[in-house]
Amino acid sequence: MVWVPAIAEAALGTLAFFPFLKHRISISRWLKNPIQYPEKPPKQPLMILLPIWNEAKIIKQKLDSLSMNTEITCSLLVIDSASTDDSVTLVKNWIKENDSKFESIELIEMESRLGKTTAVHRALTHLKDSNFDGLVLMTDADATISKGTIDRMYGWFSQQEIGAVGARAIRSQSTGEESQYRSMFEMIRQGESNKDSTPFLEGSCMMWRISSLDLSLLNTKSNADDAQIATLVRMSGLRSIFDEKTSFTDVAPPTIEGQRRQKIRRAQGLQRVLKDQKANPNIRNTGHFRKIFKAQHYMHIYSPILALGAGISALSRWIMVSVAGMPTGVDAAVHASLGVLELFCLTSWLCVRQGLRLPLLGKIGTILTGLEYLLIAQYNSFRGKSSHMWQQHSDTREIISKKN
Repeated sequence: MVWVPAIAEAALGTLAFFPFLKHRISISRWLKNPIQYPEKPPKQPLMILLPIWNEAKIIKQKLDSLSMNTEITCSLLVIDSASTDDSVTLVKNWIKENDSKFESIELIEMESRLGKTTAVHRALTHLKDSNFDGLVLMTDADATISKGTIDRMYGWFSQQEIGAVGARAIRSQSTGEESQYRSMFEMIRQGESNKDSTPFLEGSCMMWRISSLDLSLLNTKSNADDAQIATLVRMSGLRSIFDEKTSFTDVAPPTIEGQRRQKIRRAQGLQRVLKDQKANPNIRNTGHFRKIFKAQHYMHIYSPILALGAGISALSRWIMVSVAGMPTGVDAAVHASLGVLELFCLTSWLCVRQGLRLPLLGKIGTILTGLEYLLIAQYNSFRGKSSHMWQQHSDTREIISKKN
């Protein structure tokens, strides 16, 4: 009696999790061949792009930090998404007092709030209309870029094949779950970058060639603008890489629920990027990146559904056993073996959910919680609930303002 749900559970579970194991083995191989950092810096203009919305608590600290971060001559473009606080006034006052800190400073004020991706699209369109043809460094108001990071990112672009570079996130106030996720995320991004390119970079600190981005393909109705840019740059023929030696610090939401909402929002954005760009005909000409993208698409879109199917099969088996009684013989051995595996997975998931860091359990639990968030994101998309517009984590801004 237990064979039908047992076979279904084993088959669906294997289909859901085997791609993670396969990709992890590939990452281990790719990490052994790091990218060589170029010796000579490029000679290209640099524009810092700072999208803001209701950042009055921290905007002055952010602008002060940017003005002292690098010796590279650069310009600053701030785009405000119709803030309802004093952000614009504070930016204008800062510009008046510090107009010599950058080669040029410009503020664009949008009439209404349409989401970060729309703001980024508007700013980049403005730059292209102004005939800017250099490098763009995008950063968020709540991100503190580490000293030397801008210079190192800038240096990568003396290699003509490099189209985009992303930095490593250092999350303060993070839980054990967030730490496990960050560790796995960075390892995967670096491995993919060593081999070819990664489709996911952090928009809080990333740099790219403006000429490598086709703005007509940037979906303004989706979040994850950073992943969109990284993927589109690779589609244009250049590489998008992660550099673990560059970093920025931001503050994770102080509650587990806040971090959970953030991850679900991010998951929905990544899923949209993967779905949209799978149909891009240019992906056929992206070398090994095509395989990396295909693996990420499978793990983000299909694995959550397959894992749910495995869980439903497991529940069905337990219901059958509770109704018909414990099996005997081979059936009992199959049921017991799957029961042990299910207990291991459940324990791993609960440990990560509670912020406990245990070596093997932590890695499995991180994958399981990730699949949970991806499944919720898919359900939200199915209901027509979009996350490209969200309420700001005001508690993180309060923490940052008190630190400075």
